[in-house]
Amino acid sequence: MNVSIDVSMYPLHKDFETPIKEFIKILRKSEFHTEENGLSTQIFGDYLQVMEFINTNVHEVLLNEKNCIFILKIVTDDRSHHDPNY
Repeated sequence: MNVSIDVSMYPLHKDFETPIKEFIKILRKSEFHTEENGLSTQIFGDYLQVMEFINTNVHEVLLNEKNCIFILKIVTDDRSHHDPNY
């Protein structure tokens, strides 16, 4: 099953930009299709594979970042080609 996952990361300290940029670089290097905007990053692919990747990398960040929040929204299907033509 393919999914689209919207990931937002919020480090709760003054130097918040550096860990966000580093996490985005990790997402970019993945085998999955990713898209970025000013508020979040979307990652698209097979549910089990994407969730294993997200779980591993979020866990690593949480081990190294104090007081860091992640918000994930998961939608079934690959929405990377969504055309909002209403």
